[in-house]
Amino acid sequence: MNTFVAPEVDWAGLTPVLIVLAAAVVGVLVEAFAPRGSRRPVQLVLGLLATAGALVAVVWRWTVVQDAGPSALVSGALIEDTPALFAQGLLALFGLLGLLVIADRTESGEGAFVAQAATRPGSTDEADATRAGMAQTEVYPLTLFALGGMLLFAGAGDLLTLFVALEVLSLPLYVLSGLARRRRLLSQEASVKYFLLGAFASAFVIFGVALLYGYSGTVRLDGIAQAVPATVGMDWLLLGGALMVIVGLLFKVGAVPFHAWTPDVYTGAPTPITGFMAAATKLAAFAALLRFVYVVLPDMSWDLEPVMWVVIILTMLLGTVLGIVQTDIKRMLAYSSIAHAGFVLIGVISLTQEGIGAVLFYLLAYGLATIGAFALVTLVRERDADGNVTGEATHLSQWAGLGRRSPAIAVAMVIFLLSFAGIPLTAGFMGKFAVFTAAVDGGGTVLVVLAVLASAATAFFYVRLIVLMFFTEPDGETTAVVSSEGMTSVAVGVCAVATVLVGVLPGPVLELAGQATTFLP
Repeated sequence: MNTFVAPEVDWAGLTPVLIVLAAAVVGVLVEAFAPRGSRRPVQLVLGLLATAGALVAVVWRWTVVQDAGPSALVSGALIEDTPALFAQGLLALFGLLGLLVIADRTESGEGAFVAQAATRPGSTDEADATRAGMAQTEVYPLTLFALGGMLLFAGAGDLLTLFVALEVLSLPLYVLSGLARRRRLLSQEASVKYFLLGAFASAFVIFGVALLYGYSGTVRLDGIAQAVPATVGMDWLLLGGALMVIVGLLFKVGAVPFHAWTPDVYTGAPTPITGFMAAATKLAAFAALLRFVYVVLPDMSWDLEPVMWVVIILTMLLGTVLGIVQTDIKRMLAYSSIAHAGFVLIGVISLTQEGIGAVLFYLLAYGLATIGAFALVTLVRERDADGNVTGEATHLSQWAGLGRRSPAIAVAMVIFLLSFAGIPLTAGFMGKFAVFTAAVDGGGTVLVVLAVLASAATAFFYVRLIVLMFFTEPDGETTAVVSSEGMTSVAVGVCAVATVLVGVLPGPVLELAGQATTFLP
């Protein structure tokens, strides 16, 4: 007679995840029972406390792991080691900054989200809901659920937990992508595209999990790693399963040829969600990809290297070339994110310990610049023929002369653009330097040369926007910079200062990232 043995759970190790998910559940209860007028401030305070609390909890767990060593939680379903905690700390930071932008409203009280998502775009019901001042405050618990899934994703120790975390982080983002206040049909189209393509990616992951289980008899990453040198005659199961899991993760990072959703979703989604998603989802997916590649696949590098080289080269090439021809700033930043995915993948396949810390450092630099840049996009608005301020000014020509009308906004955008381009004295430069150095040590010199050329080419579309803002006369008064409640300004200020500080004084952060270079076997 078999008896069930309950797993031992180290609840302290789960503290960051529990804080965020518990706050998300409380947020659902707030939506159900709190008066409509009090929901937004309650949800905002709850979200900010949860993300700040998770960040503090990660710092505490980091000190514990440094003293006592890494550990497997919930029978190995989750791993608490320094790479997972470093990624979770960044995710909590990005969640905190992202929530500030998500919650902000303009001086007229207009937020980024539709008043009532269930109304038909352009209908009388939608207009009535907008005039009544209604708000989709469900945005806050949905964001926290997505962040909780990302925290799990970064520390998943087995493939089933990886898949569940993938769905927990993805499903709220599918909904959030369709809630833009303006350009409703474009937003709903983005949501549907993201959902359909995300479903295909999830199918690849679960099929890959089945093949890897058939190969090794386990879904735990360490168990699969032990089976790789010991199992003979079923290499096709291992290779096929590994490729399918990698395909699902490459979809989340927006690598070619799994990138098709990126420009449309980045353009159609509410801009604060685009910034949060671009920074946090990419970080979580790369953290999971790092663990999978470094723990399971080191002995398969000979088989996977040609495939990954092709993906990296195509990703850098397509992101660079198509980014140059874009005229919409959100689409330009979308193709920029694709090119950056190629740069980060170079560090992933270096298979050196330094590569792990370098990738995490790069993702910090990229995330800060991304959240800051998309936050600024929310403040630059169009003016109609009557002088009324309307939607976001996303066409590049509308940013002409912004440096004269709003120097602070333009200077902050310059900082983020220079970081994207990898110009010295910014965090982006140090991120690229760290990743490219690790790749050269890992034998990827050819990829690094191609990446440097691609990086130089991407600088064109960043510099083009700088020239527009500071050295081009505006075409009439068609653009305005709106005032807000100030939360976006706080997020932009933190991102800009951190981007410069990490670029000028990278030592402490690089040292921390250098400690996050060993996965628990």
